Amino acid sequence: MATDDDILAAVRAIPRGHVTTYGDLSPGAPRRAGAVLAASRDPDLPWQRVVRADGSLAKGARQRALLEAEEVPFRGARVDMRAAWVPAA
Repeated sequence: MATDDDILAAVRAIPRGHVTTYGDLSPGAPRRAGAVLAASRDPDLPWQRVVRADGSLAKGARQRALLEAEEVPFRGARVDMRAAWVPAA
């Protein structure tokens, strides 16, 4: 099982303009990845690059605005996972 530090390192490794999923960060326990991100107080952590498996956003408009600024492609309300998804490091 990935440690908290492993999860945070994987989030930092997501390239600008791409996303990965909570399940990719913590297979079998995606909520754990969400809890690790929620507990982080690192202002430089690119938390916005982590989305649900279907491309939907956990943090809504704020997350979308940050991802759009990074030119992450969307299809309607969801990230275009075929174009933007990368596996977790």
